[in-house]
Formats: sequence, C-alpha cells, structure tokens
Amino acid sequence: MSRDPEITRLLEAHRVACASATGAVRGLFDRSHDALATPGRPNRSLEPETIPVCRHLDKALGAAAPGAVQELADCLAGLAPRLAWKRREGIAYSDPGFPDGHANAVLVGAGGLEEHRDVRLGVSLVAPRVTYPDHRHPPEEGYLVLSAGCWRQHHGEWFERASGETVHNVANIWHAMRAGPVPLLAMWMLWTGA
Repeated sequence: MSRDPEITRLLEAHRVACASATGAVRGLFDRSHDALATPGRPNRSLEPETIPVCRHLDKALGAAAPGAVQELADCLAGLAPRLAWKRREGIAYSDPGFPDGHANAVLVGAGGLEEHRDVRLGVSLVAPRVTYPDHRHPPEEGYLVLSAGCWRQHHGEWFERASGETVHNVANIWHAMRAGPVPLLAMWMLWTGA
C-alpha cells in the first residue's frame, strides 16, 4: 500500500524531531515509527473541518524551535487544511474558555487521514491562557511540543516544556496541559497496538 507523500514527509520529520528524546518516551516513539513503516489505509471519507480556535494555529506553528521542529511544523502546516479539527467531548472542565479554546486533529490512526491499527498520531491546539483539563486514557502517550506550554501529571505540580521537548504519559495517568501567552501546540502519539 502506498502512502500520501505529505504524510510520509510529516512522519519522517516527526521521527527526526524526536531523535533526541530519551527514556520511555523514546521507546514509545521508536516502537511507533517502526510500526508506521508499514502504511495504513487512506481515509478517503474524512471531511476537513475547522473550528474557531484554529485561528491560533499559524501563531503556534510560528513558535516552533528552529531546525527539525520547525521542519515538522512546516509539514503540519501543509496538512492542516485537510484535517478534521474537533473539540474534546466528555471530560469535566472548570476553565470557561476550554470548550472554544481547544481542538484536536488526527493525522494517522482511527479518524485520521490514514487509518492505522497500531498507532494514533495527532495534534492538540490550546488557545492562550486556556487549560486543557485532567483526563486519562488506556494507551501510553508521548507528546512532542511544537510551541511551549505547561503540563501536569497525577494532579501534581505544573511543569514547563519548550518547543522540541517531550512529555511521556504512562497508560491511564491523569494529565492536563495549559497554554501561556502563546497558543500551545503539541503532537501526540498513542500506542494502540499489541
């Protein structure tokens, strides 16, 4: 099965941008990229969709660190008009800005541009000064930060991550993120395989 050339470029840029990751998140990225060497099925039924928070996307992409992370941001910018940006439903929140201040889009995996059984790769965008509330999910997750923001795990203290840094969430850990004065943009990778 052949793969969309824009997705091929994005996956290679993601692999390169993650090359300096260490520890468990590096293992997740390596395992996921190994699985992604086998292309999935193109999702020809995906309808592009934007929502109001997408107006912050260009500013977030422009905040990517120079080099490999900026290359990844450029690949994402090329694919962005084809994505179905959605609000996260079904989680409790206290920040009144959350419903209209965030969006997620899937690139590869269920509901993405390419269906894949083992990996789900997507992106989250959070408007300035908005908190994406505590949530959890069974798959292990690794974030690659494109524009800086803060994270929290297990209801602990908030910690900052700069563009190019990573965050690792073990399966079912409570985690949250929030944007500062610049919109937060991060690519997430979930391991959904065996």
